[in-house]
Amino acid sequence: MTATAHPAPEAAPQVRLSSARGRWILACVVLASGMAMLDGTVVNVALPTMGRDLGASLSALQWVVNAYMLTLSALLLWGGAMGDRVGRRRTLVLGVAWFALASALCGLAPGEGTLIAARALQGIGAALLTPGSLALVRSVFHPDDQARAVGAWSGLTGVAGALGPFLGGWLIDGPGWRWIFLINVPLAAAVLALALRYVPESRDAAAADAPFDLLGAVLAALCLGGVSYALIGASGTASAVSTGLPALVGAAAGSAFVLVERRRAAPMLPPSLFSSRLFSAANAMTLCLYAGIGGTLFLLPVQLQVALGYDALQAGTATLPVTVLMLLLSARAADLAHRVGPTTPLVVGPLVAAAGVLLMLRIGPGSAYVTGVLPAVAVLGLGMSLFVAPLTATVLASVDPERAGLASGVNNTAARVAQLLVVAALPLAVGLSGAAYTRPAAVNAAFHRAACACALLFALAAVAAALFVRPRHVRPRLDEAPRPQCRSHLGVGAPALEPGDDR
Repeated sequence: MTATAHPAPEAAPQVRLSSARGRWILACVVLASGMAMLDGTVVNVALPTMGRDLGASLSALQWVVNAYMLTLSALLLWGGAMGDRVGRRRTLVLGVAWFALASALCGLAPGEGTLIAARALQGIGAALLTPGSLALVRSVFHPDDQARAVGAWSGLTGVAGALGPFLGGWLIDGPGWRWIFLINVPLAAAVLALALRYVPESRDAAAADAPFDLLGAVLAALCLGGVSYALIGASGTASAVSTGLPALVGAAAGSAFVLVERRRAAPMLPPSLFSSRLFSAANAMTLCLYAGIGGTLFLLPVQLQVALGYDALQAGTATLPVTVLMLLLSARAADLAHRVGPTTPLVVGPLVAAAGVLLMLRIGPGSAYVTGVLPAVAVLGLGMSLFVAPLTATVLASVDPERAGLASGVNNTAARVAQLLVVAALPLAVGLSGAAYTRPAAVNAAFHRAACACALLFALAAVAAALFVRPRHVRPRLDEAPRPQCRSHLGVGAPALEPGDDR
């Protein structure tokens, strides 16, 4: 999924989706990607409970989220390239096994330091298994079945995301927060059994001799890590030296990354992609939109539990309408974008999402769920349903078809980086630091400031869409892969390209 397409892929068995083997293969890849998605949606709900149990500060809880996002963001493109080179099934199996062991370490962590380190290891496993699941669907199934297989993969994996907050809340209030990680172990065992028995190996023969851009991945990790450490440290009690030095390291690594990628024959992030004005604008929109989403969904569970007194299950269930609306409406939004062009949904969708976030200003101590929380999350979900799939279509339409896989991976990485940086920066920007996340009044005030900031991010994305996206950029074509559904940042499907426009 995240690697560059090559002209000479190694032949893989053309499995029919209707066969018993096809159904088991689909079950395997859905469980694999669903496991990673489930883990991403349950951790935010668990943060207040983790903090109380471990005696952790807000900065430590930020790192519980960001350690995972850091390694995942830095290695996602590299993981896709590894699958193309050494084998997609082999990479998936390695990623699932790694993810399971890291999950067990998270569940058994005696303190915040061990938990943060284990979360970083988890991110490495996710970077291996996430791109491999969709790549296997596209390489293993018969061409006539690929559309249905990708659609089923997208929908069923989305269900895992929908169940995440509910299941996480139930586990946190029941056996304890550690089980949100430990539950991955039996799930991973099932995936490994299915992969080894039913999934055929496939790889890209043309990529076999291509060099890994390991230096690029390391520099990306240093850049993101240095910036994140500085932002999180600045929101706590760290000294100017202890935050300034990581910031300098991050800036130097970022500059070196740009130079290295310009000079390498096979870079992880080809600078030539950004020669397309539309591609650059779409990824800038992705940064704004997913920063808005990430900031909202990071602090909303804290607001519900600390300021409103919800338990973990109630907080997890409260955001369920967002995912349900995306599952129900995202495919229709993709159809709309193909009929009228992506401009309208990419302008209207972020503005509707901004309205939903501003409605969260009404959420405070004493607010009823039906009149306070539900309208806000429903409007947010409606807005996200309008823009998520058309954003994917626009990203993929901005490059030549043979680079669609790489473009999808870059856009996926941009979404992860946005969430990584907003979790690091937002508490500092809204004045939430130290142990303030345990005080209802402090959390309530910071949450309302954060809602205004996230609404501004959504509005900026709408402005960018109005300025740079035109209806002609995406048009329907019958011979294309299935249209993207709710998980745009994983690049489901590829829309038609309007040749020669705004490159």
